[in-house]
Amino acid sequence: MKQSPTKRRIALTAATVFYVAAGILHFVKPGAYLKIVPPFVPAHLAMVYISGACEILGGLGLLVPAARRLAAWGLIALLVAVFPANIYMLTNPLEAGAASVPPILLWGRLALQPLLIWWIMWCYRPPSSQRTTAE
Repeated sequence: MKQSPTKRRIALTAATVFYVAAGILHFVKPGAYLKIVPPFVPAHLAMVYISGACEILGGLGLLVPAARRLAAWGLIALLVAVFPANIYMLTNPLEAGAASVPPILLWGRLALQPLLIWWIMWCYRPPSSQRTTAE
């Protein structure tokens, strides 16, 4: 897919806003996130705050060319790490505070993860004309 500089800037800006806003919500409304942390994960509140901080830092890191690759891979790792919370929400909707959420939306949340990963990868990869053989 051809990347225009304008599309890339828009995608980076949107990703930054998305991840920074999501990260801030971890601190503003931690209760919603606490409910979806699976029981096997230790230190629930700490994990909510850590994941929120990682989202904020990763989102902001996307704006810094020197940090973009590391930020992108950090966000991808975070998306993989929180995937069990999405599974827990689907399989235990009552405990996760999602009893009123239609199952199709909970399944959609699982399907959204690969799309979010693709978005981050698309944001950090330079246009093919600027890639080096080291990448």
